[in-house]
Amino acid sequence: MVSRAERSPVADWWWTVDRWLLAAVGALIVCGLVLIMAGSPPVAERIGLPTFHFVNRQVELLAPSVALMIACSFLQPRHLRRGALVLYVVAMAGIFAALLFGHEVKGAKRWIFGVQPSEFLKPAFVILAAWAFSEGARRHDVPGNLLAIALLPVTIVPLVLQPDFGQTLLVCLVWGALLVMAGLHWLWFPALGGVGVVGAGLAYKFAPHVRARIQNFLNPGEGGGQADTFQVETAHDAFVSGGWFGKGPGEGTFKQILPDSHTDFIFAVTGEEFGLIFCMALVGLFAFIVLRSLIKASSNEDPFCRFATAGLAMLFGIQASINIAVNLHLMPAKGMTLPFISYGGSSLLSLGISMGFLIAVTRKRPRSEILFDHRGPPEGQAA
Repeated sequence: MVSRAERSPVADWWWTVDRWLLAAVGALIVCGLVLIMAGSPPVAERIGLPTFHFVNRQVELLAPSVALMIACSFLQPRHLRRGALVLYVVAMAGIFAALLFGHEVKGAKRWIFGVQPSEFLKPAFVILAAWAFSEGARRHDVPGNLLAIALLPVTIVPLVLQPDFGQTLLVCLVWGALLVMAGLHWLWFPALGGVGVVGAGLAYKFAPHVRARIQNFLNPGEGGGQADTFQVETAHDAFVSGGWFGKGPGEGTFKQILPDSHTDFIFAVTGEEFGLIFCMALVGLFAFIVLRSLIKASSNEDPFCRFATAGLAMLFGIQASINIAVNLHLMPAKGMTLPFISYGGSSLLSLGISMGFLIAVTRKRPRSEILFDHRGPPEGQAA
């Protein structure tokens, strides 16, 4: 049998990667292409673009996304941490550039040169938070937990300024889950919970669109008129129309009038054309990726990989859950894409990086390699 040291980098990657996880991500990508073909043509025609404009764009962006995923999956943990730090700095610079020079869309400045920097901030933030928490758990001489706590406001303040409360909520939820994993003293939780409640109250009071969305969710039609509930009501009708087995690919009718049928509400189009059984299978695919990752995290001996795996899995799963909950009118609209399913260039590229990071930290590593990564090479051996 060929030893690991004698394998080529590609062969070593193949034998150490979680192939079930890789296959599930591949299945999601294929489903995304099919569903974009179902949901995007009516939107393209309504705004005067070629029928398959969004399909073609998704295919064009899929190649660099998959390339990023594969490239990132080869990274060793120490290289991954460095790469995440660089990505974080670049993404933060992009967010501030968008605040200063970006064009305003629906009252928010989130885009610069056609890119949404906050999408790339998320995976970088998770890796850095996991790094800080793991160092705090592993070494008492390093204030890792304090660094992780300080990282949160540094990250969310620019997001609030855009404003982007959906991404802010997502980042806070993932960070909170990592905080629980870190085993901090219980006194932190009521204090941080109070900060969260105060933040939500301030957003409700001073952000009109947040207040309108919450009011429309609790009392439909009272936040500003019939148009505010049009998308969620149409999405509900699409699910009802599709029933258990759907009308068939291309046979949906509600996508003709659903403005965001290719992005935020593509799950409703899926329900009408492919049925609730297919929707449940799609949810099962998301759940498999999350649960598989969390199981891998629980058995990982490397503290950093354990925190990073759990954080990236929850980032992926919570984002999917928010999108599906909005489609089912279980929570106010957030403008969150469905991973690998919704159309979106920045989202797709960011997901490629996130999944590459996830595959990298779930790869099998010998115990000696873990010790080498954290303690450095033995005396007399070059690093």
